[in-house]
Amino acid sequence: MKNRLGLHANVWVAGWTEPEAARAIDKTAEFGFDLIEISAMAPHLMNIAETRRRLDQAGIGVTMSLGLEAAKDISSPDPDRVRAGETHLLDIVSGARDLGATHISGILYSAFQKYGEPATAAGVASSINVMQRVAEKAAASGITLGMEVVNRYESNILNTAAQGVEYCRRVGAPNVKVHLDVYHMNIEEVDAVAAIHATGEYLGYFHTGESHRGYMGTGSIDLKAIFQALARIGYEGPITYESFSSRVVGQPLTGILGIWRETWEDGDDLVAHAKMYTRSLMIAAQNSVTRSAALPGG
Repeated sequence: MKNRLGLHANVWVAGWTEPEAARAIDKTAEFGFDLIEISAMAPHLMNIAETRRRLDQAGIGVTMSLGLEAAKDISSPDPDRVRAGETHLLDIVSGARDLGATHISGILYSAFQKYGEPATAAGVASSINVMQRVAEKAAASGITLGMEVVNRYESNILNTAAQGVEYCRRVGAPNVKVHLDVYHMNIEEVDAVAAIHATGEYLGYFHTGESHRGYMGTGSIDLKAIFQALARIGYEGPITYESFSSRVVGQPLTGILGIWRETWEDGDDLVAHAKMYTRSLMIAAQNSVTRSAALPGG
């Protein structure tokens, strides 16, 4: 598996002031990750030029992620919200381009919130219509857009891999891909391994972690099977570890994500374990697939 390994910046910091940026980038590089995933929830607070300088100095790549707020929901029946969301996404693409980011992922297609009713056909169509234009601008800078499939409490549009694939098909842009996350798959998928296989070439970004968002291997997710599935479909995109502690992120993210108990205290130990565990799973998965292919009829 020739994947770049990433780490979500919220393991280290809550925001992106210059001291926070320096800490997050330096710590991510120190632990040997290939890239850092930066939250673009408040891009106006980010010093793009300084961040890029630090990334270049550290020798690591960057991706960005976000969820749209309700006032910028491109699946809304309110045209003002849809226009505001499109403007915001286009601005994010500009910032990602200037930062040198390769991917923008997350809940780009709706608001990051619990909805009180199912998605409507008109709302999904509105989201797709906007995404087609955003994708065109992103493609001009070589940026892949990852539609993150999340649980029912964070969106009403993409809760399963199958929905993600169908959405990407309807957008019809080669740089619009599915972003899968083991935490959300553990909640929503009947069979996470089958979902990865069914996503296939549409998979463009992957979040690893655990069922409780703590140490890998200490929850209920069959990570060995997950990584074997990634190897079998030949996935070569980024694999980024994501975990949250209220001690680091604080409000409002603690409330949005429901971080009511801590699953870790020492970020350095958590990250070192995640890197080692992920590498071992990748090697074992690749060896398993290679052995299977070498067997008669493999």
